[in-house]
This record gives sequence, structure tokens and C-alpha cells, in this order.
Amino acid sequence: MMRSLFISTALALAGTSAFADALEGKKSGAEILAETTAEDWRTIPAEDTLVIELERGKVTVALAPALAPRHVEQIRTLAREKFYDGLSFYRVIDGFVAQGGDPFGERKIRKAKKSMKAEFERAGDEIAFAATKDVDGFAPAVGFVQSLPAGRDEKTGTHWLLHCAGAFAFGREDGKDTASTEFYVALQQQRYLDRNMSVFGRVIDGMQHLQALRRVEPPETKDDDIGEKIVSIRIAADIPEGERETWEILDSARPAFAAYAEARRNRPEAFFHFRADHLDVCQMPVPVRKKEAP
Repeated sequence: MMRSLFISTALALAGTSAFADALEGKKSGAEILAETTAEDWRTIPAEDTLVIELERGKVTVALAPALAPRHVEQIRTLAREKFYDGLSFYRVIDGFVAQGGDPFGERKIRKAKKSMKAEFERAGDEIAFAATKDVDGFAPAVGFVQSLPAGRDEKTGTHWLLHCAGAFAFGREDGKDTASTEFYVALQQQRYLDRNMSVFGRVIDGMQHLQALRRVEPPETKDDDIGEKIVSIRIAADIPEGERETWEILDSARPAFAAYAEARRNRPEAFFHFRADHLDVCQMPVPVRKKEAP
């Protein structure tokens, strides 16, 4: 069972006895991480960190305002309204998604939007895209935006987050501008949904709690199983500084990130006898770590 879609440096380095293959003469991903400096890591702002408290544990999501600013602002507003407190993950489909929110549409929306314009993709010269060289079946180019797996279309100049496992998005009705409050997390990659839904974040820790949720179908009546309870959803900036966790992510704009990605493309550890010379952007575990208090 996955603990997280992202890999902590402690996990990457602990118990590692496989060194780079002498025939390759290249460093392993663990060795590259061990040599990173503070400049190779980007602190995820507390305003862009979403914390979902479940009875079984905590889930942390890195939000992406650079690619979907309206949706990020919506989830911030809903979290600050405490909209989700006491609701549930009422649709959990094995191998698909875990969806949470208000299945009967009864909870009052205060300052948040009742519907939003879709942000399936976003253009902007200011969006830094770290491309990989790999051919992808769903996007003209794939890579990373602020260390989150993303696609790019050079012709339109647009970028979007991918439906890799851990993708965080709002659900909607058939109309593309109908998203409002109901969110979901992809339990496995669902790339056919790319550019059909507005993905605006990704789980960086606690994925195992979502994978372990009780499988339920959307309830038709209040007597049906509505799934496991959401204790609360908060923006980390609203949690007292002494109680909140601050996360760092390996910065996709740094050479260390490119070197780490290359080490995942052709694993140099002696264990590997076949190297495919291919990087699946959804399968690369992007390193994260908790930032130590000063």
C-alpha cells in the first residue's frame, strides 16, 4: 500500500546499500538526494498547503495556484468557511477516485462560488515547465510545474496538471463550468481525464489513508452508507505555527531535480539489469521532506 505519492528523503536514504553501477559510472537517486543543498529545495507556502484530517490520519495536499488560481482560491474559501467539517468521502471507487464533500447538496455555501469557470489548462509565459524527453500518449509534452507532474501544448502555450495518482481536483456536472464544492483524489492515474477536469493540487503525504478508505458508492438516500468522516479541512496558514507542518519539495527548476529524474529514467543501481531509457512522469516519486523548525 502506498504511503505517499511523493518520497521523503529519509525513506530514499534509509537502508540503501545499492550503489551506482560501476559500469554506468552514474549516481543513484539516493546519492543525488544525499548531495542536495538547501537551495535545491522549495518550501511549499503554508497558503498553498491543504490539510485534510480524517479519523484514520492526516492527508497533505500541495496546491497549484500557478495553474488553477480560481480553484485554489475556492478551496481556500471553503476550508475557511469550515464547509467540509463533518462531511465525508462518500464515493470511493477502487482503482479510480476518492470523492468527498456534500452528497445531498444541503450545506450552505457562504462566500465561496456556487460554480466556477473551468481551468482545464492555463497559458502563461511565467509558468516554468521542466520538460522530460519522453513521448506521452496524452500530451504533446510532459514534465513538471513547481515539481508537480504536468503537461504542455506548445501550439497553444498551455499547461495543466496530470491525473497521476494523488491528483486533487473538483468534480463537476456535464457542463465544464459547473465545479463548486465536490472534490476528488485520483487513487490511480486517470490520464484520460486530463484537460477535462480542473486539477489544482496533488497529495504529497498521507496517501495511504485515502487508499484505505472504505469503498462506497454515492448514496441515494440518507440511510445509505455515506463513507468515512472528514474531521476537518484547513489551509496550513490557518493552523497555529507551532502546530503545523512545513513541507519542502525538490525544486524542478534546479539541476539536482533533472539529475534525480535522469537517475529514475535509467536506474544505475546494480540491481537493475534492464534499463528502459524511459521516465513515466506519473511514476516518478518526487522527493518531499518536512522542514525542520529553526
